[in-house]
Amino acid sequence: MASKNESSVESTIELQIQVPEDVQRGSYANQFIATHTSEEFILDFILASAPAGVVNARVLVSPAHAKRIAAALIENVARYEAVFGEISPRLAMPSPEHNVKH
Repeated sequence: MASKNESSVESTIELQIQVPEDVQRGSYANQFIATHTSEEFILDFILASAPAGVVNARVLVSPAHAKRIAAALIENVARYEAVFGEISPRLAMPSPEHNVKH
């Protein structure tokens, strides 16, 4: 039987992550919409260029994973700013969420 300390320690699992060629180059997005249901968060990444925009990536994640993503972004922005200086917020393009057509 494992002791209390042994059973509370998470084991590390090593994953080999592969990035398919069509995903390697990435997709640029200059707009973002996050929506949610009770079961998932829907993250839409949009390339907006007047007069229209297109969702070029949609990622669905669990609420717990959405919270981990938010924490990772906060941590990485802080690291970026420590090296390159503060990111100054600029006026964003108008939010497309009122004019989104699917």
